[in-house]
Amino acid sequence: MRPTPVDVLELSRSIDSHYYNASIAAVNDHEIRVSIMTEAYHWHEHPESDETFLSVDGGLVIEFPDREFTLRPGQLLTVPAGTIHRTRPVGTRSVNLTFERANASSLPSDKLQK
Repeated sequence: MRPTPVDVLELSRSIDSHYYNASIAAVNDHEIRVSIMTEAYHWHEHPESDETFLSVDGGLVIEFPDREFTLRPGQLLTVPAGTIHRTRPVGTRSVNLTFERANASSLPSDKLQK
């Protein structure tokens, strides 16, 4: 397999939907996903995988039951496995990369309603 560059910002400009999440690369037993969102994602957890978020454009809020963090472009945060969280864009649109174990399960959490 030949290496091919991925221009994340160029890719994000071609997406016109409220939520887009797709794998763009694999690294050993992990994958890198690009996520483009214009509204909050639901509360959920990944029981067997940490999830690292890297904000690329627009900023990203990562909410936890007891606090939240706002990532500016270029900042990253790792959510430990089994931690209930949700994400939402800063402003009208967010582009971010997520790094997690390939085929990690995502379980919705009905424990929180905001």
